[in-house]
Amino acid sequence: MAKPLNMIVCGSLVPDPLQTLEPVQTPQGPGLKNEQMLPSVLDPWAACALYEAANLAKLRPGSKVTLVAVGPKAKLQQLMMTVAQKAPFQLVAVNAPAGGFTDAQETATELAKAIKAMPDLDLPSTLLFGGCASASRDAGVTLQFVAEMLGITEFFMGVDELKLADDDSFTVLERIEGGKYLSSTCAGFPVAVGWATGSLPEPPNNPQTGMMNMRGIMPALMKAPVANVGIGGISYEKAEVPSAKRATVVKKDMAVDDIAREIVEWIKG
Repeated sequence: MAKPLNMIVCGSLVPDPLQTLEPVQTPQGPGLKNEQMLPSVLDPWAACALYEAANLAKLRPGSKVTLVAVGPKAKLQQLMMTVAQKAPFQLVAVNAPAGGFTDAQETATELAKAIKAMPDLDLPSTLLFGGCASASRDAGVTLQFVAEMLGITEFFMGVDELKLADDDSFTVLERIEGGKYLSSTCAGFPVAVGWATGSLPEPPNNPQTGMMNMRGIMPALMKAPVANVGIGGISYEKAEVPSAKRATVVKKDMAVDDIAREIVEWIKG
């Protein structure tokens, strides 16, 4: 009989990408204008990882999903009101800054520390999940840092599918160049998986799931340790919104080859 799974998902909040994000200089380094007032969402790639973990948990009764998040406690609490309704999970929170300019290694250090402090951690049978990228600062290395700090050597990035067998062997489809997949098979755990978008839709809100989750989320937030996560040794000379340029030309009755030629000349110019 297949045994329950222990899945740990690393993910945190990011400013809602539908908002206008304007970088500014602060005494602590670069930041976003009115950052504390911006609404937050769960990082989209981390959300995919959470939904995949919840889906796998349904296939193995007794499995546990734990979301480990680094972020300001007040904003995490606000975010959890929505995320808690999506899927059953436990929360491990770290009260620290989270944003587009925080150092990936410092963030990974706090994540790894929080995971190691989990009382019922069974690392040899753990699936460590996270996003392959981030809507905040796409360093693309945070999850790999966490895996290395935990001693997990099997690592897959840009995964869209993970199929488990009853003997705990599994097959992953990992994105590679040319729109193709690399299929890999492993005999067992532990493993770290950086999820791409996968194939699952966003789960609908379930108030009952939310109320059940919040019973554990609120105490977890209350005892969230304070951590000092900053920009590390990174030096930013300037941060600004990319300039937009629009040049519109309206012409009629042009051949396709002529249109393509003009576009190429415009790009070269």
